[in-house]
Amino acid sequence: MTGTHDRLRAELTSHAAAWRTQRTTDLFANDATRQLKFTREAAGLVFDYSKNRLDEATLKILLELAEAHGLRQRLTAMFAGEPINRTEQRAVLHIALRARRDHSLTLGGENISLQVEAVKARMRQIVEAVQEGSWLGFDGQRITNVVNLGIGGSHLGPLLACTALREDHQGQVNLHFVSNVDGGDIAQHLAHLVPAQTLFIIASKSFTTPETMLNARTAEQWLRKACPSASLAPHFIAITARPERATAFGVAADQVLPMWDWVGGRFSLWSAIGLPIALAVGMTHFEHLLAGAEEMDHHFHTAEWADNLPVLLAMIGIWNTNFLGAESFAVVPYEERLQHLPAYLQQLEMESNGKRVTLNNEAVASHTAPILWGGLGTNVQHAFFQLLHQGTRLVPVDFILPLHNPHSPPGHHDMLVANCLAQAEALMTGRTATSLEGQAFEDDDIDLPLHRASPGNQPSNLLLFDRLTPHTLGALLALYEHKTFVQGVVWEINSFDQWGVELGKELAQTLLDEIAAGEVGDHHDGSTRAALARYLARR
Repeated sequence: MTGTHDRLRAELTSHAAAWRTQRTTDLFANDATRQLKFTREAAGLVFDYSKNRLDEATLKILLELAEAHGLRQRLTAMFAGEPINRTEQRAVLHIALRARRDHSLTLGGENISLQVEAVKARMRQIVEAVQEGSWLGFDGQRITNVVNLGIGGSHLGPLLACTALREDHQGQVNLHFVSNVDGGDIAQHLAHLVPAQTLFIIASKSFTTPETMLNARTAEQWLRKACPSASLAPHFIAITARPERATAFGVAADQVLPMWDWVGGRFSLWSAIGLPIALAVGMTHFEHLLAGAEEMDHHFHTAEWADNLPVLLAMIGIWNTNFLGAESFAVVPYEERLQHLPAYLQQLEMESNGKRVTLNNEAVASHTAPILWGGLGTNVQHAFFQLLHQGTRLVPVDFILPLHNPHSPPGHHDMLVANCLAQAEALMTGRTATSLEGQAFEDDDIDLPLHRASPGNQPSNLLLFDRLTPHTLGALLALYEHKTFVQGVVWEINSFDQWGVELGKELAQTLLDEIAAGEVGDHHDGSTRAALARYLARR
């Protein structure tokens, strides 16, 4: 299919040359039905991509490119449990975590659907015990605070969901999240907690993650100081693929929940890693979260490419990155509860697709994952939107907006919606210096029309939904998961490993050994040696 790839890419390159000067506003002016043609709906989400610099012909070639890279075959292989994570020889089955109960999937001769349901049942028992007050600490007090100790996907996913669903929280249990190895992170939480009323969740697939295990040992020491003799078992739950390491740490065997090799960390909030979510909102709402993701899974698996939200979102991203030259894109949710979404998506997309070698062990032929950044609207309108409107770079934006918020005081949501739609419109239309000539400004000493002009023609997507619910959140996160997968297929990379993080971990361990010994190794560069020597002198 290499010849087909080359032909399609050549066609897209030719299209891109024309689209660099084509005004999107002209497309709307010339076609009153453009918004209808470039809007699709699925799983409670409305995806309006009409403000992108493309037309139906461009989109047709993009979808042909996805097909030429074997997207249908790769998608089918993933849903069938084939080991598409080739560098680690693993299946990729986070979709199995949210599949319907009547769906059966066998992997390696085992019905993993039964395993998933068994873990959900155990999660329900834990949630009920904690929320009802029958889970007691070392001196018989009920648990009132739960601290999640994790990092990466074991932290970002639960943190995002618990914050996004804060209006659905149930019971009297407070959730806390600690990830950073900086001692200030855990110290600020422990300072306000009561040991006898605190339960820790240690979330580590390997149960050797340095940051998580150091925080776990700190938590153990904190508890032991308050309770020198009694068992600390009621205060720890572990979620790991290495249960023997958890029990060696001191976690009771029946309080160790499994992870599986076929679930990557950044795709794991649907598993027992989501226990903090279930503890916050209850298992019924947690299952609604899974149901929203499952509905998007079904849509992704069955919809034609031209109607398929993940495929469209992915291929428009390919167009903007590989053909129009965008090096980054921004995600801007106009919903306070989605404040952690940009950070969550940074890990999902950049750890998955920040690769430079193809599955055939060749250098990639084009740029892969663009830099993802973002923040909350309207806050960021007073921060980095200046660059979007008048900077020199092409920066596509994903605007995310709920149409209704029953918890918002009168007037607030109207202003929020107006700002979101206005920013998307302003980024597209811009305004010329000529249109500003003759207007009165406070300072006439400089040529203000030029300073106030904006070029516009910045592409954006608009994702709308009725209101933020567990179901909606599940669908939204699954949409971006599948977008990431599609782009990995087109770039011919493995989206499900992360070997690039290993070198830093290895060097950090070497430096820790030298710190413990109080010596500076001569194998480091001069800058590292000098900084380490300063630290040892100050330590």
